[in-house]
Amino acid sequence: MALTLDQLRRDIADVLGESVDDIPDDENLVDYGLDSVRLMALVGRWRDAHGVETAVADLAERPVVGEWAALLGIAR
Repeated sequence: MALTLDQLRRDIADVLGESVDDIPDDENLVDYGLDSVRLMALVGRWRDAHGVETAVADLAERPVVGEWAALLGIAR
């Protein structure tokens, strides 16, 4: 099953311990507690569940939901 924007948001909220409603599409996720360990966990989760292949470094350069959606080819 393909990764959707809703699933992307839910997974990010889950690893950050936040409500989905508190995760904006246009703000730096580092400000919400994203670190390299959490980012690697997300990439692993998406690879295992959705077959997503992306470099952690690419996501780390632009830690914003909207940027990740574009990078991962997810329609917004």
